[in-house]
Amino acid sequence: MLSRSYRPNNCPQRPLLNRIAAVVMTTAVLTASAVLPAGAAPAPTPDHAAQHSIRGGISDQNFYFVMADRFSNGTTANDDGGLGADPMVSGFDPTRKGFFNGGDLKGLQDQLDYIQGLGTNSLWLTPSFKNKAVQGDGTLANSSAGYHGYWVTDFTQIDPHLGTNAELKTLIDAAHARGMKVYFDIITNHTADVIQYQETASAPYISKETEPYRTAAGEVFDDRDYAGTQDFPPLDAATSFPYTPVVPDAEKDVKVPSWLNDPTLYHNRGNTNFAGEDSLYGDFFGLDDLFTENPKVVNGMMDVYKTWIRDFGIDGFRIDTMKHVNDEFWQQFGPQVLSYAKEQGKDEFFMFGEVFDTSKTVTSKFTTKNQMQAVLDFGFQGAARSFASQSSKATGLADFFNGDDWYTDADSNVYQLPTFLGNHDMGRIGTFIAQDNPGASDSELVERDELAHELMYFSRGNPVIYYGDEQGFTGAGGDQDSRQTMFASKVQEYLDDDLLGTSSTHATDNFDTQHPLYKKISELAALAAEHPTLRSGAQQNRYAADGAGIYAFSRIDAKEQREYIVAVNNSETAQTAAIPTYEAKQPFKLVYGDAAKHAKTGQDAKLTVTVPPLSAVVYEAAGRLAKSTAAPAVVLKKPVTAAGDASRLKVTADVDGNSFYEVTFQSRTPGGEWTAIGTDDNAPYQVFHDVSSVETGTSVEYRAVVLDNRGQTSASEPKSGVVGEPTQPESVTVVGSLNTELGCTEDWQPSCEQGLMSYEPTHRLWQLSVPNLPSGTYEFKAALNGTWDENYGAGGELDGPNVAFTHSGGAVTFLYDHATNLISAVTAGQQPAAVSVPGSLNSELGCAGDWMPDCAQAQLSLDAADGLWKLSVPNLAAGSYEFKAAINGSWAENYGLAGAANGSNIALKHDGGPITFRYDPASHLVTVR
Repeated sequence: MLSRSYRPNNCPQRPLLNRIAAVVMTTAVLTASAVLPAGAAPAPTPDHAAQHSIRGGISDQNFYFVMADRFSNGTTANDDGGLGADPMVSGFDPTRKGFFNGGDLKGLQDQLDYIQGLGTNSLWLTPSFKNKAVQGDGTLANSSAGYHGYWVTDFTQIDPHLGTNAELKTLIDAAHARGMKVYFDIITNHTADVIQYQETASAPYISKETEPYRTAAGEVFDDRDYAGTQDFPPLDAATSFPYTPVVPDAEKDVKVPSWLNDPTLYHNRGNTNFAGEDSLYGDFFGLDDLFTENPKVVNGMMDVYKTWIRDFGIDGFRIDTMKHVNDEFWQQFGPQVLSYAKEQGKDEFFMFGEVFDTSKTVTSKFTTKNQMQAVLDFGFQGAARSFASQSSKATGLADFFNGDDWYTDADSNVYQLPTFLGNHDMGRIGTFIAQDNPGASDSELVERDELAHELMYFSRGNPVIYYGDEQGFTGAGGDQDSRQTMFASKVQEYLDDDLLGTSSTHATDNFDTQHPLYKKISELAALAAEHPTLRSGAQQNRYAADGAGIYAFSRIDAKEQREYIVAVNNSETAQTAAIPTYEAKQPFKLVYGDAAKHAKTGQDAKLTVTVPPLSAVVYEAAGRLAKSTAAPAVVLKKPVTAAGDASRLKVTADVDGNSFYEVTFQSRTPGGEWTAIGTDDNAPYQVFHDVSSVETGTSVEYRAVVLDNRGQTSASEPKSGVVGEPTQPESVTVVGSLNTELGCTEDWQPSCEQGLMSYEPTHRLWQLSVPNLPSGTYEFKAALNGTWDENYGAGGELDGPNVAFTHSGGAVTFLYDHATNLISAVTAGQQPAAVSVPGSLNSELGCAGDWMPDCAQAQLSLDAADGLWKLSVPNLAAGSYEFKAAINGSWAENYGLAGAANGSNIALKHDGGPITFRYDPASHLVTVR
């Protein structure tokens, strides 16, 4: 048994398929290739299952996101909304950043030339419905107004501070006459704060476990049993809820439509802490949280927004707080509203939601499982800031885009997502750049701002410009500090702001079409319009520097078959790279940037380009791709439970050759028909199939069909995966030529105690941290249950070849994932300067608030003995928490579930008492003991 593993050439081995990436010196080069087993051949006849990667919804929009009150004051007649001069009644006070400042719909229409001059073809308005004018404690200092539109009382009327329904229709008609679309920001999660609670004004959240819902007859029930149906038990406001909802007499009929005035159509559980159950059921800072599991609410909301489509010709919706509404609501709302819009002649009607999360495992479920068209790409915002503003490793962008397949399903994919650099909640890109580069010159700040926009306009998705970014607006932070007026301001905080690229201030109007950022954005939009492949073409990772430098990708249209190479450089010096392409000896011409006007790929199909500092270049191939002589062979890997989401199966196909291919994946359960589950147009070819509705333990069969650029097809042999996380083994041992270094009596000992890994249930990974492994070249495998009967080697292959590992000495962490059977060794680079655990537990640790990466009480300390970072908390209060690991006191680098960069929050249910957080800089896993 020892010789079987120690001499892998004597072992039966399954062939391994390479998909991407070789590391060359200090750079990572990303290409797509495969080595297929002998005998794999393309199908002799076309397979009609083969499809093109869809461009559903839209993939050619340039959004301009604007807060009407802060844009342009077309008439002063509506400044106070007809409510009089008292700002505590009308909400109008142009000297305060938290009150209405005077902008309106007429002002927007007056500035359509300016907006369209940016290359904008879609205008997105913050919520414009009638709001509760003022909310707060009754004092001017501690109150604010509904200028932002998120405190709706009347869902059928435009807020009178902004204008009238007729003026909205005029604006929409004017935009349509220019070929522009108009999108409404809508809310389904909550209304204005009207409901009060009889028991208390503070209203801490009360869980369903503590106080379940009760029917009007007093019977306990679970609302989730009714979500997604047309049934719901009758409720009594006096007895059905943990708090007793009461409405002041003056506001009993303030909400429109009238059904919104029924207090039993709200959750009535108190204020959310934005984590766990309460993120779905709690009130946002007192805002009345709708009972979206109740079909009366679902149907009522659909009726409201169908009316705006029918009567006003709205082209689409941005949907607020989507993350905080139950899945079943979206599974009805999305398909039914979209179907209705198409019945009204809106064939390109498009909806995208706000899911304030950077983890694709979380955000993608709204477009796959929940059947919505798209979500705002918060992950892109973080990756773009990290690259353009903080000059992080270019490989970070490659890693980010490599996760795009989480969004691929039968009717949507990542190309539909709106991408953005900042917004009205988190702050502006200009703010981030100024904060990240203290002491930098204005010219450098503008260059970094332009670089961020170049990345956004040349990469997949639909770019969003937040109003004022084109004028170099900055600000002190997010929320009210990022909502400056485009017209001359009287707000002192805004007057103190520094603007990028100009000597202007907020004391004057800022509609300068000669501003360098306005001109740059206009140029980028015009280039994308001239070369539509840069907006909707397939995107393929090509090259990424292992440090600040060049990240390069290609864009190619399935029909035109002409490759574009985009290279962005976040280094402060010029960088040169040899970038892989699809064609050898192919001439390319420069279409954007300051670089050689002409270039040509070598025999190795690489294009050598030099990119100036903090800038981008784009090259277009002179010719189209050569047609395939035959469709390439395709082989499916074993479908496995996806890391980070046990409700998805990861299905991956290896494709022979190196050209432009599209791979359609199909699935079927026993006795079922083959059904398409998504088409991928860039390597690695994969989908993350949602199997949440399939019973655990069910076998699902998959096949893949590749479509080449001549229209020829080839199909894989089917392979099966099993739904649900596999049963974990009793033990896993790192077994190999390093066992004696670990303290075992001999090498290749599957029962050696020192080689045993520990199971981390939070991350669903097995882990062994070795503080100091001597330098050398080793081989190892994973042995299960202390014997050789079940062992896994390279590529997760059963009885596969040994994993080779060359180590320079020092700490190393071994990881084994039983879902994929992959075992690996990872080593830490340079230790970070600081590690913290920001999360919903920070206030319990003594921080000023939750989710604070720079809070002193959340900082871990490096234990030199084992190279791990640790934080011991003597007595953490019992509760359910979420947290992540943040590096160097900010969110620029953070790790979540399974050690994934920008990954999902890590859940912690704690019974109270002492706890220790441990961070491994090699695996990036955070564990608790």
